[in-house]
Amino acid sequence: MGVISRIANLWRGFLSIWISDIEKEHPEIAYENAINSMVTKYARLKSATAAIIRRREEIDERYQAATKDLAQTEAELNTAVSTNQDDLAVILIQKKNQLTNDITDMKGEMETAKNDADSAKTSLLSVQTEIRKLKAERDTMLAKMQSAQARINIQEQLDGLSVDEEVRALDTVRTHIKNTIAEANLGKELADSSLDSRLSKLRSEVGDVQAREELAAIKARKAAQQGQSQKTM
Repeated sequence: MGVISRIANLWRGFLSIWISDIEKEHPEIAYENAINSMVTKYARLKSATAAIIRRREEIDERYQAATKDLAQTEAELNTAVSTNQDDLAVILIQKKNQLTNDITDMKGEMETAKNDADSAKTSLLSVQTEIRKLKAERDTMLAKMQSAQARINIQEQLDGLSVDEEVRALDTVRTHIKNTIAEANLGKELADSSLDSRLSKLRSEVGDVQAREELAAIKARKAAQQGQSQKTM
């Protein structure tokens, strides 16, 4: 029996967790269940309150009838006493005393019924207020939930538009461009340091030296000619 009870408790636990997970995914279901439960409670309480109020009204009707009967009995008693109808007076006194006791008891019942009715109506109004509050909370919380889900969806979409791949691709292109420029620079450096290039540069330098020497010789001849001319004069 203990094993069966434990298995039943375990099953109820799994069922509770499963229902809890569903309610997390669909909070509107949890709110509707709670509201429906409160509405059912309200309906039962309303029926009970109606029964209490009906009992209070029945006691009040009995009290009013008893009070009226007591007044009639007292009037009849006075008449019986006035007309010396003692046998009737004795019966009427007994009836009067019984009615007086009944009215006293009914006053207590009426007070209790009134308190019960007031308490039931207060509870009824409280449940009614809780239902309205729960409905307002449902609307507010579901709106907040939808807003949060929308923000999450937008964030997921933004995450899906991540530029990481594009940035990595651009880095690859940048590296390729730099390598190409480096290869071009290396080709130029190798060309500048090759024997042909050095020989060509040397030839250019030889031509410059010869041109300077020839220029110096021309200047020297002109200077000598000018000196000879001055001596002749």
